[in-house]
Amino acid sequence: MSTGQGSGPIAADGPQSVRLDVWLWSARLMPTRSAATAACRGGHVRRNGDPVKAAQKIVVGDELRVRSPGRERIVVVTRILTKRVGAPIAREAYEDHSPEPAPQLAAAPPRRARGTGRPTKRERRQFDRLRGRHLPPRHEER
Repeated sequence: MSTGQGSGPIAADGPQSVRLDVWLWSARLMPTRSAATAACRGGHVRRNGDPVKAAQKIVVGDELRVRSPGRERIVVVTRILTKRVGAPIAREAYEDHSPEPAPQLAAAPPRRARGTGRPTKRERRQFDRLRGRHLPPRHEER
């Protein structure tokens, strides 16, 4: 059985480079490797200012710009990861130089205007009278 020294996802003597999509997934910047590949294919990931393909190798010191909806993350690779690790370890694999995201304006919950939506029974009767479908009230004989 291995003692774990020299092996694993963050070994000191491990690989000097790794595929970009694998690293993005391992460092938890992307939820899946497929999403990382799609982001690279769509031009949402740049290495040192240049667009990159998912299969290109990254090394320690590379600056990555990862664009996601409403935010751009700027990270510098400090450690090569080959497997997905826990969030605390993943945060140690890069230095985050991203600007703070713009604060979202707290919007009040939407309110319906009075009278919108399904009409009440009274309103339905008024519509029927207006359209000429008014029926006289029933008088049951006993």
